[in-house]
Amino acid sequence: MAIPPPPGPQQPEGQYPPPGTPPYPHAPYPQGPSPQGPYQQSPYAGPYQPWGQGYSPYNRPVPFNGLAIAALVLGILCFLPAVGLVLGIVALVQIRKRGERGKGMAVAGMVMSSIGVLLLALMVATGGARDFWDGFEEGAGGSGSTFSLHKGQCFDEPNDTPLEGIAYDVDVVPCAGEHDGEVFAEARAHGGSYPGDSAVSAEAGDMCYTLTDTYAMDGWAVPDDVDVYYFTPTRQSWGMGDREITCMFGNTDEDGTLTGSLRNDSTTLDADQLAYLEAARILNRAMESAPEEEYVEDDLPGHKKWATRVSGALAQQAARLRGHTFAPAASERVAVLVKALDRSRKEWVKAAAAPDADTFYAHYEKALKLIDPRKTVTTRKALGLATTPPKDDTGGGTGSAGEDGSRIEV
Repeated sequence: MAIPPPPGPQQPEGQYPPPGTPPYPHAPYPQGPSPQGPYQQSPYAGPYQPWGQGYSPYNRPVPFNGLAIAALVLGILCFLPAVGLVLGIVALVQIRKRGERGKGMAVAGMVMSSIGVLLLALMVATGGARDFWDGFEEGAGGSGSTFSLHKGQCFDEPNDTPLEGIAYDVDVVPCAGEHDGEVFAEARAHGGSYPGDSAVSAEAGDMCYTLTDTYAMDGWAVPDDVDVYYFTPTRQSWGMGDREITCMFGNTDEDGTLTGSLRNDSTTLDADQLAYLEAARILNRAMESAPEEEYVEDDLPGHKKWATRVSGALAQQAARLRGHTFAPAASERVAVLVKALDRSRKEWVKAAAAPDADTFYAHYEKALKLIDPRKTVTTRKALGLATTPPKDDTGGGTGSAGEDGSRIEV
């Protein structure tokens, strides 16, 4: 009796073909070459699937730890470095317990996150974080700042009426040529909620006029057709954190322009000119602090306090001028001016002690004559400063020592 051979990989046990069955059932010998090659094999058409289907591969890889991947990503991006460091530590613990892969990624993420933590601590200590956040706010807000204009820059505005209404964009241009405006100061408004257009404009005006003589120290060098303008935050930009006020010079004629820079400060003046104008600023600030009441009769006590401030300013101004060694060409003229300041100061002291308005007026008029602007022309000429007094005697405090005292009406 014939013993059937053991079942092959495609012949399950009990399913052998009966004796005498050809080894290739019902498969005709191919006639001629097959379109798939020289031979075409017909698969076994039995009811069973090939061995091995339904089983997982023998070499299934160990999975990566997800926290290790997250730690590496945060470390590379340097984003939330403290979080990346914590995730890396947790990932190492999980990898050790679960036998997962990703130890190298966790360690790399921890190292880069540690560097990020150190850099962040350094930025906080040096103030760099505040600068970064300010820059981020400015970039995110778009119009959160006023065109990023800075002190000393000149610009053209594309509007038909420059320096009026709402401006959306400006073009920075060289100051040597014609331009619509020149930025002389930057300031920041105060307050939490938006106080209204009028309040913001009033605050900007006060700030900008006060800062004019920090940039244009010699008010005589500012043309008569030039005035102070400013860009202020809108209600919308205020809501995005914008508090920037940009102070600028512009032409009072809407069709007029500026030519050349109006800057005269420590960057453009020599030592003698700077000493003279710095001393002059002391008196100008005191003169600008006059009472709101125009006439002495309406506020005698207020005017007497003002006279005290002016007399103190004159003493400081004279001391500053005496303390500086001027060039021989100007020293004699400065000495004459100092004597006039001393005499004027004595009259202001008497005005501060006046018992009535008439007495105040008498000393006040003598004090002003001693510091008449026209008496400083020769001193200015010797120093190389402008020698033509401004036509407008109420010009915002940019004049030199004593030259513009008569602009205060009392």
